[in-house]
Amino acid sequence: MSDPDNNGVPTPEATANSGAVGVIGLELRGENPASKKQIYSWALWDWATQPFNTVILTFIFTALYLTTSQFLPAEIAALDKEDAIRKAAEADLASGLGLGSTIAAFAILLLAPVLGQRADAAGRQKLWLGIGTGALIFCMLGLWFVEPTPTLFWLGVVLISAGSVFGEIAAVNSNAMLIGIANPKTVGKVSGLGWGFGYIGGVVALVIVIVFYALNWFGISDEGGLPFRLIAVGCAIWAIIFSIPIFLNVPEPSLGRPERKVGFFRSYVLLVKDVIGLYRSPETRPTFWFLLSSAVFRDGLGGIFAFGAIIAGQVFGFEFLELAIFGIAANLIAGVSTILAGRLDDRFGPKKIILFALAAMVVAGLAVFFLVDAGTIVFWIGGLLLCAFVGPAQAASRSFLARVTPAGREGEIFGLYATTGRAASWMASGAWTLLIVLTHDTAYGILGIILVLLAGLLLLLPVKAAPTR
Repeated sequence: MSDPDNNGVPTPEATANSGAVGVIGLELRGENPASKKQIYSWALWDWATQPFNTVILTFIFTALYLTTSQFLPAEIAALDKEDAIRKAAEADLASGLGLGSTIAAFAILLLAPVLGQRADAAGRQKLWLGIGTGALIFCMLGLWFVEPTPTLFWLGVVLISAGSVFGEIAAVNSNAMLIGIANPKTVGKVSGLGWGFGYIGGVVALVIVIVFYALNWFGISDEGGLPFRLIAVGCAIWAIIFSIPIFLNVPEPSLGRPERKVGFFRSYVLLVKDVIGLYRSPETRPTFWFLLSSAVFRDGLGGIFAFGAIIAGQVFGFEFLELAIFGIAANLIAGVSTILAGRLDDRFGPKKIILFALAAMVVAGLAVFFLVDAGTIVFWIGGLLLCAFVGPAQAASRSFLARVTPAGREGEIFGLYATTGRAASWMASGAWTLLIVLTHDTAYGILGIILVLLAGLLLLLPVKAAPTR
């Protein structure tokens, strides 16, 4: 059956009511392509929220403000940059941010699949997308109050960690909506377009920041970290403007599954049964194994974003302008490579794209770690190579899961996708934090991230490839 309000896409009601898995969600659209307006509106959500990841979490706010000497006690900040006490204190700031990331990971572990499941039952993915996006925006606005004093460091960590949680909850539902606008022949291209839009949006946002910096903050005083706090507010305004199209133009991926509406805590019981069902059913067993294997390598990818700029600043001595220019180059390369890889995904399959990308990142990351004493050229080359493959791995991972997601379970499966990723997310942030604490040297955090990527690559090898058309 079909519904005119769902763009002619058949609803999964019969499958849902029977509890059987009769069709993969992407196949409900058949050969009917979504309109370009819907596809680009969906991709703009990545563009809208990317400044949180690029400007706040990776290249500018955390690396050049929150984890710098501005948040150290005055007597330690006054020491020479090479003083062991000051370097250890700065490493403590980096590990503190890692601790916040780890706590956020456990929050997503508990919330993402259940909220996705409940969105499926009600057919309200757009509602939860709005809640997550709105909360992320409020976290960015809250960074205005993070002035450069040691007592406010943890407020910054809390807001950024909470923003990561809410952003992930929103992303679960954005990912679920992919199934409403793609089919098996186009899912790789559409997924890659979304990630590519995100990276290019990050480039534009970083260019704006550089112009802001080059013009001496338009005469704004840098006292009290004012430029960085204004940048956070600007990222929030950006997200408000560019997230509007997805709510106006993109349909829900399904009309809901009323028979699965249960209380919040009962949702966890239902979740366990669903996971067991994924494993027992031959049709969905590849979904189960991919969720497990992807958890590890996606955590390594997340570690690159979370800590890459901190490595550039603390290990390789990048200053504001150099780091911002690197961020522009990194996001531009990632955006172009991701859009191109999306087309290769539809031709060769997502598993091959992921394996190749992970292998390349392991080699590049090891080179950065072992050649750290060779200077900034190592990070320029190795870091840009890492960025060229991170996006394709992310987009192909989303494509892989979309190809094996049963109809009517989009939010739940992508919620599990977020959860399994966060279930392993203690690995990258934990390895980062532990190695820094043991060595008092931020450089060793690089090795922790690379080891997680390598483990993810090995776990993916035996997983059955997703079907292509």
